[in-house]
Amino acid sequence: MSGLHSLPHGPKTPAAAVLEALREPVGAPSHRVIALVGPPNSGKTTLFNRLTGLRQKVANYPGVTVDYHVGQMILNSKTLDVVDLPGVYSLTPRSEDEQVTNDILHGRTDGMRKPDAVLLILDATNLSRHLMLAAPILAMGIPTLILLNMADELRRRGGDVDTEALANQLGAPVARISAASGEGLETIRSFLAGTVALPRPVELPILQNVPACREWAGSMSRAAGYQSPNAPIWTRRLDAVFLHPIAGPLIFLVVMVLVFQSIFVVAQPLMDGVEALIASSGELVRGLLPNVWLQSLVVDGVWSGVGSVVVFLPQILILFAFIGILEDSGYLARAAVISDRTMARVGLQGKSFIPLLSAYACAIPAIMATRTIESKRDRMATILIAPFMTCSARLPVYTLIIAAFLPEREILGKFLGIRALALMGLYLLGFLAAVGTAWVLQSSVLKAKRQPFVMELPTYRWPTMRSIGLRLLDRSKVFLRRAGTVILAVSIGLWVLASLPLVDGHAPPIEDSLAGTLGRTVEPVIRPLGFDWRIGIGLVTSLAAREVIIGTLGTIYGIEGGDESSLGLQEALRQNLDLPGAIALLVFFAFAMQCLSTLAVVRRETGGWKFPAYMFGYMTALAFVSAYLANHITRFLMG
Repeated sequence: MSGLHSLPHGPKTPAAAVLEALREPVGAPSHRVIALVGPPNSGKTTLFNRLTGLRQKVANYPGVTVDYHVGQMILNSKTLDVVDLPGVYSLTPRSEDEQVTNDILHGRTDGMRKPDAVLLILDATNLSRHLMLAAPILAMGIPTLILLNMADELRRRGGDVDTEALANQLGAPVARISAASGEGLETIRSFLAGTVALPRPVELPILQNVPACREWAGSMSRAAGYQSPNAPIWTRRLDAVFLHPIAGPLIFLVVMVLVFQSIFVVAQPLMDGVEALIASSGELVRGLLPNVWLQSLVVDGVWSGVGSVVVFLPQILILFAFIGILEDSGYLARAAVISDRTMARVGLQGKSFIPLLSAYACAIPAIMATRTIESKRDRMATILIAPFMTCSARLPVYTLIIAAFLPEREILGKFLGIRALALMGLYLLGFLAAVGTAWVLQSSVLKAKRQPFVMELPTYRWPTMRSIGLRLLDRSKVFLRRAGTVILAVSIGLWVLASLPLVDGHAPPIEDSLAGTLGRTVEPVIRPLGFDWRIGIGLVTSLAAREVIIGTLGTIYGIEGGDESSLGLQEALRQNLDLPGAIALLVFFAFAMQCLSTLAVVRRETGGWKFPAYMFGYMTALAFVSAYLANHITRFLMG
């Protein structure tokens, strides 16, 4: 059992009084607030999950938690609010995430009162640096338990620390724990329950002089007999390869090729199974509904619309599985270091890499992740370019059109096919648009001196099946929730528009319906891009979310009598769209801003509609012009 060391007993302190309040009756007016504070990558969120049972995302690189999360734990029949704060190295707010932590600890956040106690989580394998955060935390006077996390790894790597000596030096209780294995968690409960004697606060003049924290941390760790652990031999060996200026980028390229090839090859059998299930269940439902109108609504509207999107779930999960493995292993922190060289050429820094990488999942958390960037101008630039990165909502659109118009042919054997190459090209196209836009911004309206890039590289760790599985489960819920809300609502609304006005009690041909009228209204504008009125309807509905166009086309072609499966949708696309138009549509989706939720988040993060309006106008114009050029250049080359 890991011991908790504190100073000897003394008169009742404010800390003891606070923890005595934890024993108030169950009917107390409010829950006590416990804040989890620590540097990035110290294991805060893992501990948060242990204490509250919540399943927050945990990754092996700094910058994951950019907002606070609140969970609850039960202790002696009382409910405590546990707050997981963004990882910080100091309480001097230089970035948005540090400001969030600082405001909550000082009780300056609406709806969140000042914490009653703090659990300060420090990485025991990196104590000399992480201990710097203890000075400003202890200076606040909030009862604090200092937790030396990853104690098992410290022992395994030959390190050691005298926790009793460290507690005497700090004037605060200290305990060794391992949040990953559960070691030492009983001492946390004892501390919060007030059963462990709390130290009398001691005067530490150095705490009032925060910029001297580095020297103070060094002296504290030396006084506690801290022995730094040996660097894992595999970390040194792998870094020699992954951080090599030539081998590093080449390995990253190979990894990306494997990801894109897997999206088509590995996912295909799974997609075929989902597709067959949707098709058979649709016909089964049709046979159970005697009313023709109800059959049309449920099968042609809902089943065709929602089902045509759900079939792409395996591809999205494969993408997230790869990203999760790279995150949890610690490799992506190295990728950020490698990318810093590229980022520097467009005026950004490696810290922009992690938000931009998050944008491959969704632009919304990516934009929120920019709070870790200290430079306001770098942060604004990263926000404005994040939507160019190919998010998971674009993936179904890309794979549908690529599969419809490009036959699968091997280029480098099973390692790389033409479809994977085309998909990788679209990802590259979005990235080039992002860095090109960043260069324009940093050379003009957001011109500023480049900030130095510093990132703490974690040790390599084996990803756990539990972590990856929970991440995929969470992503499945998000995807299916979107399919069951936004896409469902659009599919039903589109079916209604496609069925009106009634002609002699029957639905009109879809081109004469209200939906058809909408499509023909926008058709003159998009005809130069190679699109017809059906694509026009999809472009309008996809403003809500990019993947809605698949549900829209599935509904349209389903009502027209086509198969609602993705194979039927591919054939319908080939009949109504030629190759130049298909290429133009891919380019349009690579650049266009088609996500109202993203615009709303940008407005919240930038404090007004100026940047969202600029983003929407710029991206739409770029998408239109680029699609026009793609259509006409392709037609010229085809003769």
